[in-house]
Amino acid sequence: MALLLDNQFRELPPDKSVDTKLFLEAVSHIPLFFDCLGSKVFSIIKSDINGNIMKIKAVYVQDPAKYVTLQHILEAEREAHGAEWPKVGATLALMWLKRGLRFIQILLQSLADGDRDENNPNLIRVNITKAYEQALKKYHGWIVQKIFNAALLAAPYRSNFLKALSKGEEVKEEDCLANVRQFLLNYTATVDAIYEMFTNLNAELDYTV
Repeated sequence: MALLLDNQFRELPPDKSVDTKLFLEAVSHIPLFFDCLGSKVFSIIKSDINGNIMKIKAVYVQDPAKYVTLQHILEAEREAHGAEWPKVGATLALMWLKRGLRFIQILLQSLADGDRDENNPNLIRVNITKAYEQALKKYHGWIVQKIFNAALLAAPYRSNFLKALSKGEEVKEEDCLANVRQFLLNYTATVDAIYEMFTNLNAELDYTV
């Protein structure tokens, strides 16, 4: 589980503000997660996440003192772009990034909760499907959904996926899942806080791609 535990998210302060610098440092390792899924089809999601991280970082480095938290970025862009906001800049990038992060969260939580296909217990299609349907499907048009269905068929075995998360080390499944649960604590809190921020700022959009 080194891939996750080596790059844990920080605990949020009481006001649930997300420090931009710390967030970008932690999230920069997330694209590697999709390598564990094996199929090159998942590289589409990986590329999308990486691109959105870069867009947010590009805004942050312009003025780190101004953009201490993610909310500072959204509020500044709302003021700067007027009617075009929130479908612009780092705000739009973060909107899509949080959906990719939610996909990972639901997938890992589903594994940790023991969801599985009893007829094919060593497959993770049930977990990936649950994550996709809850986090991404509603924002995807027919063509993108077809691409995901192809990726689903190429999903790795559960045992191989958990081994990949452990960077190839032989780790007992329960120990691996215990590490997943530990990682999810601050990760889930961060993703939830970003979703809550978008709701409070009325920044969420429902268009499909």
